Amino acid sequence: MKFIETLKNVWKITELKDRIILTLGMLLVYRFGAQVVLPGIDASKLGLIDENTQQGLLGLLNAFTGGAFANASVFALGIMPYISASIVVQLMGIAIPYLQKLQKEGASGQKKITQITRWLTIAICLVQAPGYLVSLPSLGIPQEAFLLGQGGLFYFSSIIILVTGCIFAMWLGEKITDKGIGNGISLLIMVGIIATLPQSFIQEYAARVTESNGGLIMILIELVIWFVIILLSIMLVMAVRKIAVQYARRTQSGGYEKNVFGSRQYIPLKLNASGVMPIIFAQAIMFVPSLIGGLDMMKDSSVGQWLQTEFSDLFGFWYNVVFAVLIIIFTYFYTAITVPTNKMADDLKRSGGFIPGIRPGTETSEYLDKIMSQITLPGSIFLALIAVFPAFIVKLMNVQQGWALFFGGTSLLIMVGVAIDTMQQVNSYLLNKHYDGLMKTGKNRKG
Repeated sequence: MKFIETLKNVWKITELKDRIILTLGMLLVYRFGAQVVLPGIDASKLGLIDENTQQGLLGLLNAFTGGAFANASVFALGIMPYISASIVVQLMGIAIPYLQKLQKEGASGQKKITQITRWLTIAICLVQAPGYLVSLPSLGIPQEAFLLGQGGLFYFSSIIILVTGCIFAMWLGEKITDKGIGNGISLLIMVGIIATLPQSFIQEYAARVTESNGGLIMILIELVIWFVIILLSIMLVMAVRKIAVQYARRTQSGGYEKNVFGSRQYIPLKLNASGVMPIIFAQAIMFVPSLIGGLDMMKDSSVGQWLQTEFSDLFGFWYNVVFAVLIIIFTYFYTAITVPTNKMADDLKRSGGFIPGIRPGTETSEYLDKIMSQITLPGSIFLALIAVFPAFIVKLMNVQQGWALFFGGTSLLIMVGVAIDTMQQVNSYLLNKHYDGLMKTGKNRKG
């Protein structure tokens, strides 16, 4: 088969083979660490923590860490503190002149920004680690599981280990990016999500077959719907990464690069330039209402109880309505801070290009901003629909909540996006060595 021949060609490229082996090795180390329980906790007495972290917001957090959260593992915090730090630094870049200056300094500036992100990651870990340790008994771990008790020694050593585990995971991700294949941080999140997939499917199979709740027919229908959603997610990610929406108006003199022959080219803009970041932003905000409802001054009131009830259920009506609205808002927000229409207009003007009928400078910037707003709307709505689709699956088909998370939302989009990115990198290696890419045939091309 041509696909098998293409895989053989991958192993013929020494550099690519070494990068793939290193990546797989790093991912294996990360998955092994997710099974190592914190010192001082009896792994055989974890109690009900696994059951209590299967649903709701804790279930989503446990999926992102590949089960490490429920295992009370040294990697229980996962890589999410680094993601949070990256988002904060990105947002701070809007208002802090020093970070804006670093962003314009190229590689050297990016190196300093990365260092700032690392230090901020440590700070976030120092806040999250004690909170996680304090919550362990309420999550279902009995007191007899704490071999050293819950004194100062346990907290001090465990905080150090959790922070170190997150830093080590961050180091693994950066090494994969530099020496391996694909984006390391994204791959760590993806393998964590995939790690929970078999267990979720087994639970759904048991619920359907052993409990006579639809049987194999319902399993088959669910799998068909799942594959359809995957195809839709691929379409969305490809729209984000590759499929460009072309302007109705063409530019003269080649847009960004002056073309002395006066040929006309399109200015490409992405249908959704923000990727899955709006979902991540919105997901972080969705933790807030239930936390507010649980405050001492609120928990006994009707409003507090309503907030706890409605916003602790990932598949509830109000949770998903607010979630979808936030995704659309954050899509526009993130697009506005990541697509510099002013800079695009200035670059176009400096290169001698222009949009026919639009004056260079401010008018061009305003025109680009208007076009971005128009093409971002369908992308944001599609993103919101994919994100809330698991709620429809649960309500309409009575699917187990853990399995439903794979029918859309952040989990599925991350899996699809990272897989496409990694395949594109492998594809570029094959094409550079005169082999057809993964998307084509596996024949050796004559260069």
